[in-house]
Amino acid sequence: MDQILINLLNGLSSGLLLFMLSSGLTLIFSMMGVLNFAHASFYMLGAYFAYTLTGLVGFWPALLLAPLLVGGLGALFERGALRRVHKFGHVPELLITFGLSYVILELVQLVWGRVAVPFGPPPLLQGAAFTIVQSPTSGLSLVAGDAAASLCAAAMCSKFPLTRAFVMLIALAMLAGLWLMLTRTRVGLVIQAALTHPEMVEALGHNVPRVFMLVFGSGCALAALAGVIGGITFVTEPAMATIVGSIIFVVVVVGGVGSLAGAFVASILIGLLQTLPLAVDGSLITLLNRLGVAAGPQTPGYPLLKLSLAQVAPILPYLLMVLILIFRPKGLLGTRED
Repeated sequence: MDQILINLLNGLSSGLLLFMLSSGLTLIFSMMGVLNFAHASFYMLGAYFAYTLTGLVGFWPALLLAPLLVGGLGALFERGALRRVHKFGHVPELLITFGLSYVILELVQLVWGRVAVPFGPPPLLQGAAFTIVQSPTSGLSLVAGDAAASLCAAAMCSKFPLTRAFVMLIALAMLAGLWLMLTRTRVGLVIQAALTHPEMVEALGHNVPRVFMLVFGSGCALAALAGVIGGITFVTEPAMATIVGSIIFVVVVVGGVGSLAGAFVASILIGLLQTLPLAVDGSLITLLNRLGVAAGPQTPGYPLLKLSLAQVAPILPYLLMVLILIFRPKGLLGTRED
């Protein structure tokens, strides 16, 4: 029971980290119609910038400065390159962002090397947020922080790291901030109006290209913020962009391209799909039998059905994406036709 609860919390934290990453991509697409293939590379840049800045000014200033720097670089890229090819259609936009992802990868390897860097959490985020203690005598209990060694010697202890709790806190704060900005501020009203009526917004005196540049930079900054958090939670290495690059597009497709609410729902769903099967001790055959489906060695595809649920967990999000594309191409909460 304690392991299932920990996996559930890990799934929620992973899903919220995916939302931090995919929200910037969703914001850029919903505003500009640009599917930024370099988005995961800005996530990686955020982690590496924060790693370097942490050695200079400490982690907490780096948590603020790294997204700002990456957001500035994203805005410059939109102003100097992406805007120039925008008039030629979606294919040149995809190609230039795809090329940028390789440029960023090579620069990161040139500056920081090809191996992981030692970017760990600050002292304030080290240790456990709480410990779930399952005792044979007193049952399940919750202990704040790290449980005493004497207590864990007589019971089964499962710790939930502070870094993952921090991921959840920052992601929820970011969600609230985005919602308030887009619905309760003048800037948000201008952004939403520029999405549907750019000519009218420009006629009212607003610089629409500058709005687009700020939106692209803000989306890159959100990816960098996720990179800082992900860097201290997992591993900061050149492959980190590749690891999350495909899954964020799955989130965007499942949630609905351009839908921020859809990205949130899909992120949580995919985070749980990736972690909850790890707590199940059984194969697909076992699952089918429990669902009342007779399956055994004579069943077609039996070698694949013998795989454990933990082994098939990494492909479940992609299977979900295929089903969504078949039965609901717009995504769970998507409204866009293009």
